[in-house]
Amino acid sequence: MEFSLADLIREHAARQPDAPCLSFDGDTISFGEVHARSSRIANALRSGGLRAGDRVAVIARNCPAFYELALGCAKAGTVLVALNWRLSAREVRGILEDASPGLVIAGNEQRALLPESCPPLIELDTEYAPWRDEASPVDPRHSCNADETVAMLYTSGTTGLPKGVMISHRNLQFSARMARDVWGFSAQSVNLVGMPLFHIGGLGYGMMALSQGGHTVLLQAPVAEPILEAVRRYRVTHAFFVPTVIQSLVNVPGVDDMNLSSLERMIYGASPISETLLLRAMAVFGCSFSHAYGLTETSGTVVTLAPDDHDPGGAHAGRLSSCGKPVPWVELGLFDPHTGERVAQGDVGEIRVRSGMVMRGYWNKPEATADAVDTEGWLHTGDAASQDADGYIYIRDRFKDMIVSGAENVYPTEVENVIYEHPAVAETAVIGVPDERWGETVKAVVVTRPGTHVEPAELIAFTRARLAHYKCPTSVSFLDALPRSASGKILKRELRLKDWRAEKTG
Repeated sequence: MEFSLADLIREHAARQPDAPCLSFDGDTISFGEVHARSSRIANALRSGGLRAGDRVAVIARNCPAFYELALGCAKAGTVLVALNWRLSAREVRGILEDASPGLVIAGNEQRALLPESCPPLIELDTEYAPWRDEASPVDPRHSCNADETVAMLYTSGTTGLPKGVMISHRNLQFSARMARDVWGFSAQSVNLVGMPLFHIGGLGYGMMALSQGGHTVLLQAPVAEPILEAVRRYRVTHAFFVPTVIQSLVNVPGVDDMNLSSLERMIYGASPISETLLLRAMAVFGCSFSHAYGLTETSGTVVTLAPDDHDPGGAHAGRLSSCGKPVPWVELGLFDPHTGERVAQGDVGEIRVRSGMVMRGYWNKPEATADAVDTEGWLHTGDAASQDADGYIYIRDRFKDMIVSGAENVYPTEVENVIYEHPAVAETAVIGVPDERWGETVKAVVVTRPGTHVEPAELIAFTRARLAHYKCPTSVSFLDALPRSASGKILKRELRLKDWRAEKTG
């Protein structure tokens, strides 16, 4: 039988119907209940006239309905389109026009983002439960092809208009392998999910415990105090955060005295973790750590840094700046984006990935799909990286973020890693700014740690003692916080558009 996302809930509901499947806001529902609810949704979609391949859009903050809808769509053969509620009304309208959903389910506060000409709408807070519960709980057993699209997530649009990434059942079957074979999930695991479910780091990672029959604890947002409360209340074993969330957790007053001993694995992504933060987090949480690198287009993590490689001060401490090695079912190569040839070991090239995890393509965009996935099946990520003799991958940057100062290429991540070594720096982002002499020059934007102070000249001198001078910032500006996407990634495009003349610089 071909793999289907719906098979996960069917299997575990049959085996352990009363076991806890999903907890949210103090309530817990069992595998049997999630199975029945998702079957009701599948039947409600069908009775409403939706057919296999039709899209169902949801725009709301994290809530159990996301899981019910994802599994219900899988049972009906429809496609879940998860929308970013942080977008503007104009951006949401553009995505709806592109996706053409036959039904939209929206939270009350997100209703204002929808256009007047919105497709049929169900309001999550008032209409969703009655609509769901009027339908039959009998599984419709849609005959599934593993290559059917089951979810569509829109890219952030950092390189243009958002594109709908079509993710199939076959793509998502690797989440179960990742959970079991790489990250140590089992039926006894309790997984904390706080990342937004419209993001692959939320929806994809959010299926990890479910795939093994474990317990998923869902939070509306990754806020420090509720996270720590959930860890203690539910005896959470696994969690995924961006490093900025980990930073907020270790800064909670009294965190050192909390009982967090249930934690087994903390997974982080979007950026490498600084050694200072890692040491602090290891002391606080006492668990193993893994770094995850992946894209929406790869349906999740394709490279991971194992716990054994998180060894600050050890013989391989330099691996902390790596994102790790490809997982066994992923083929990864580094290529010159201009010639298409593989680069030599240690040289910087574009990461390209070939795997069953690679998306079906971009919705209604065959040319963009052909640009992203070549005829040999390689996904062109646009990420610049190098690989050492042991196979570890070191992300340098997006090629579009690379700074060309004079005739020299500067990779911002390399500069940022050095700046993070300064004790006063909490966060930093390095960008290129126009320069009459060099074309571009390096600028650092910094958030300092509470109670600390550093002058721009001191930071510049700090980097010059550790890097070639052409790589070092020629100016430094300070902000209270860096702009970030919903997934926690720093929005460098916003920093590049900012007028820095009014800011404190050096």
